[in-house]
Amino acid sequence: MGAFLSSPTSKNQPWEHGDAPGPESSKKLRLSPIPPWGHDHPRLIPGLPDEISLQILARMPRIGYLKAKMVSRSWKAAITSAELYRLRKELGVAEEWLYILMKTADDQKLVWHAFDPVSNQWQRLPLMPEISHRRGDCRGGVSGLGLGDLVSAGIRISNVIRGWFAHKALLDSIPFCGCTIGTIDGCIYVLGGFSRAFAMKCVWRYDPLVNSWEEVSPMSTGRAFCKTSLLNNKLYVVGGVSKGKDGLTPLQSAEVFDPATGAWAEVPDMTFSKVQALPTAFLAELLKPIATGMTSYKGKLYVPQSLYSWPFFVDVGGETFDPETNSWAEMPVGMSEGWPARQAGTKLSAVVDGDLYALEPSTSSDSGKIKVYDPQEDTWKVAVSQVPVGGFSESEGPYLIAGFVGKLHLIIRDVDNTINIMQTDLLKPMDSAAPLAGATCQSPEVSFEQEIDVWKAIASKNIAVAELISCQVLSI
Repeated sequence: MGAFLSSPTSKNQPWEHGDAPGPESSKKLRLSPIPPWGHDHPRLIPGLPDEISLQILARMPRIGYLKAKMVSRSWKAAITSAELYRLRKELGVAEEWLYILMKTADDQKLVWHAFDPVSNQWQRLPLMPEISHRRGDCRGGVSGLGLGDLVSAGIRISNVIRGWFAHKALLDSIPFCGCTIGTIDGCIYVLGGFSRAFAMKCVWRYDPLVNSWEEVSPMSTGRAFCKTSLLNNKLYVVGGVSKGKDGLTPLQSAEVFDPATGAWAEVPDMTFSKVQALPTAFLAELLKPIATGMTSYKGKLYVPQSLYSWPFFVDVGGETFDPETNSWAEMPVGMSEGWPARQAGTKLSAVVDGDLYALEPSTSSDSGKIKVYDPQEDTWKVAVSQVPVGGFSESEGPYLIAGFVGKLHLIIRDVDNTINIMQTDLLKPMDSAAPLAGATCQSPEVSFEQEIDVWKAIASKNIAVAELISCQVLSI
C-alpha cells in the first residue's frame, strides 16, 4: 500500500452506549455553526432545534446512516455534510472502518468491501467509475474499460520488469495495471497506473460521506507502481515507472498533494545513492533502481529501495524524507538492512500507536514473524514469532497487514476463498528476563499452537477472491 501500501491509526474509539460526552464538549457543540439546510426546510427532528438534532445524529452508529439518509431530504443533507463528521470527531465517537480492495476470481474485477467492527457488518462500496484514456490522462463517465481493471495486481511486478529488460511491449497487452492506493482527509485515493501503453496521471477519490467516486486533480507526472503515504495531512507519492521508447523507465521523482488546496507540488527527487556507488557504468545501466515501499513514521517518510535485473532482485537500503528540511537522507543502516521484505521487495508494514511493525513472510526453513523496529538500537526485533499464514508463493496475494482500532491486524485469504481478519494484542518485543505468556521467541517450550492463540479472528466473509490488493483505514 505501502503503502501503502501503510495508514496512521486514529486514537478515536467508537462511542459506547452510556459514554456520553462531558458538559464542555456539549457546550462547544452548541456554539458550532449549523449548515443552512434551507430557510423553509422542516426541522431535522420535530420539536427540537437543529443544533440538538445534529448532535443526536452524530451519536448514531455509522452503519445506521445508510438507511437514515432515506428518512428525508434534510436528513440526507445533514448525514452527508462535513459538519456532522466534524462533530463526531469532536465528540470522540468517530468510527474506524477497514476498507479492503480485492480482485474477484470469476471476472477479475476489482471490488471494495468495508468492515465495520462496531456492528460486525460488511458493506460493498460502489464500483469505481468507467474511464477513458488519452496518453496518460483519463476522464470518467465514458463507457469502455472499467477503473476496476486499473490495478491488475495479478500481473506481478517481476513480470513487468521482465518486459522492461526484454524491451517487449508487455504493457500494450495490459489494459490497466499498477496504480497505488492512499488515504487522506477521510477519503480513499486511487492514483496512476498504466492505461495500455501509457502511465496515467489521473487520481480518483472515494468519499464515504456521499458513498461515491469522483476524479480529482491529476498528478504532475504519469506513473505506475509508485508508492504513497500520508504525512502532516498531505499525500506523498514517490517513484514508480513510466514507459519510454526503450521500455519502462524508473522514476526518482516525488510529489505531494494538499487536500486544502486541491493541488500537487513537486518534492525533491530521491537520490538512489546506492546506484551512484556501483563500481562500473555497466552495472549502473543493468541494475534498475525502484522504490519498493513507503511508510510514514515519526514525522518522516521512509522509502525502502531495491535494484532489479531480471531475474535478480536485491534490497539496497533506502532513504528518508524530512518535510522540515525538504530533503532526502540515507535510511538508518539497521532499519534498511533488516526491514522484512514481501514479494518483489514491496514492504508489508503498519504503524500502531507510534511503533513500526512489519511482517516477515515464512520460508521453507522458518515460520513467518511480526517484527517491530527499535529506533534507539536501530534494529528489528521479533514481536510475535508465529503468524497464521503460509509462504507468499502459495498465492498471488494471500494476506495484508493493517493498524486498525489501535491494534495490529492480518487480513488473510484462505484456500476456500474466505477472508479472515485476525487481531493480536501481543506486539511488544519479548524480554528474555520476563517472558510473556505464550511467547515462543524466548520460551522454546511453548508450542506453536499456544502462540497462535495470540491471534483471534474478529470477522470473516466468503467471497470468490483471487487476490487481496490493498487495505486502508478511514476514521469518520
